[in-house]
Amino acid sequence: MYKKLFIPGPTHVREEVLQAQTAPMIGHRAKEYADLQAAVTPKLQQMLYTQQRVYLYASSSTGVMEGSVRQASTKRILNTVCGAFSKRWHQITAANGVPCDKVEVPMGQAITPELVDEALSQGDYDAVTIVMNETSTGLMNPVKEIAALVHEKYPDVLILVDAVSCMAGAKIEFDAWGLDVCLAGVQKCFALPPGLTVCAVSDRARERALQVPNRGYYFSYEQMDKKYEKHQTPATPAISLIQALNKQMDDILAEGLENRWQRHK
Repeated sequence: MYKKLFIPGPTHVREEVLQAQTAPMIGHRAKEYADLQAAVTPKLQQMLYTQQRVYLYASSSTGVMEGSVRQASTKRILNTVCGAFSKRWHQITAANGVPCDKVEVPMGQAITPELVDEALSQGDYDAVTIVMNETSTGLMNPVKEIAALVHEKYPDVLILVDAVSCMAGAKIEFDAWGLDVCLAGVQKCFALPPGLTVCAVSDRARERALQVPNRGYYFSYEQMDKKYEKHQTPATPAISLIQALNKQMDDILAEGLENRWQRHK
């Protein structure tokens, strides 16, 4: 029986998108798969206004958050907390033994550039985590303004953004804002079944990762890069979900990005 979902995600998946998943299975080292990834990646780059690399992980967003913090820092990470999911950034960072501190505001209040400035000025940080849209409250943090502050005063600090509940629903100008990592699972604004995470990564984040010992394997940018130019992934990808993503991206771009951003406001 069909149930209408009044939750942030998973969300309703259109019949046409579900049908896209039923395409015959293909080998992930076959040309057919490389053609699929080569088709969908530029569409994601267009949506994120970026020329940087966009990786596809067979994982929840939480897994990619963990992989991101493991590769981001050789010093200390500042976690900004304004709700349940920004708190998760801090829990993940601490659980992986990465030196970190948190700056926290009450739920419902935003993380401001001034708050980030004050916190970064007090420690030897080289990365900061931010949630763009705090799912637990619906609050949108001013990521563009925070990123501008970080680049101006703390140019060596990487900017890691959880955009789980707004990517594909709100404008994210990855290059213009100077973000370093921006990730989202596809079960929210993408309106796809869960199990796949999209992650844009800057060149300087990839370079930083190479300096980090014990950065892991599965989410490693270095490992992803070994297959990226071949339009493949190092491990078996979520092929059916990527088929659905390709269909959804065609529809998103056909609607027009500015039209989509306005519709989601």
